[in-house]
Amino acid sequence: MKAAVIVFPGSNCDRDCKVAIERSTGASVDMVWHGDTALPAGVDLIVLPGGFSYGDYLRCGAMAALSPIMTEVKAAVERGVATVGICNGFQVLCEAGLLPGALLRNAGLKYVCKTVSLDIVNGQTRFTAAYQGRREAVMTVGNGEGNYFADEATLDRLEGEGQVVFRYKDNPNGSARAIAGIVNPAGNVIGLMPHPDRAFEAELGSADGALLFQSALASA
Repeated sequence: MKAAVIVFPGSNCDRDCKVAIERSTGASVDMVWHGDTALPAGVDLIVLPGGFSYGDYLRCGAMAALSPIMTEVKAAVERGVATVGICNGFQVLCEAGLLPGALLRNAGLKYVCKTVSLDIVNGQTRFTAAYQGRREAVMTVGNGEGNYFADEATLDRLEGEGQVVFRYKDNPNGSARAIAGIVNPAGNVIGLMPHPDRAFEAELGSADGALLFQSALASA
């Protein structure tokens, strides 16, 4: 199995993702620079990590969404490759049009860094199968713009079509309907604000994030 972690200027969780994937799944991980124009051959999983790509100038994720490598990411998504956007990576996926909605400033207008409990709303996705029927997961968040927003029609569609994957038990940032993570209609792209890369070993307080990476690669 092979994974690719996309590295943008300002990414700061790229190596966290690399270690988390390697230790959780045993997959090999290539670090792919934003200016590259090709992904590694035979890649099974693409991860857009957390951080502050391009310093969050203009809008979070807006400039990263126009990076050369994103053309290849979009093509891989069309081929069905599993793709995960974590925190800033979620913002990039929304800006790139790969997921609906946007991430706004937190309702409290402050950076939030804490452990969060999540409801697993849809345990039948490509990214949640390894949770094996569990209804809850624990991860951490660390963001200033993690407030998920979409119009009511989009929110209703996400709910109705099973695209809401994770929901906060105690909404830390004001996200619409407490949404913490969603998938695209095809089911091969997930964006979430909580960090599975910070919850892949019990020593970190939770190993629940490891199950997301395991699920993604098991379906490849």
